[in-house]
Amino acid sequence: METTKTLLAYAIYLPVAIALTIYVSKTLFKNSLIYMTDIFKGREEIAKATNKLFETGFYLLNIGFALKIMEMNLYNNSYQVMIEELTSKIGGFSIYLGIMLFINLYLFFRGKRKASQPQVEERIVFRG
Repeated sequence: METTKTLLAYAIYLPVAIALTIYVSKTLFKNSLIYMTDIFKGREEIAKATNKLFETGFYLLNIGFALKIMEMNLYNNSYQVMIEELTSKIGGFSIYLGIMLFINLYLFFRGKRKASQPQVEERIVFRG
């Protein structure tokens, strides 16, 4: 039955998409803590809290996207079509995760560059 193959495809796709998201997130945010500590000038508590917030947002965004694109139309009742649809979905999701990873890296490098620039103190002077 086509419904059985569709359910089988969902049962394969969801764990793979979630596992990919967890792997990328753990790798990214384990290695980004050093950038956060540098951006926040050694204030480790703020760096860890900000890193955790970024990680939570990463999970929400990517798992939400994986669920959003989950729909599969198996027009033919064959395992070949199911495998092709699965590889297309998982491959597309992997490309999306790679793009998200590079966007996060860009943001970390940008924050690091901003943090290394000298601070200009602005003062507002009222004359009366």
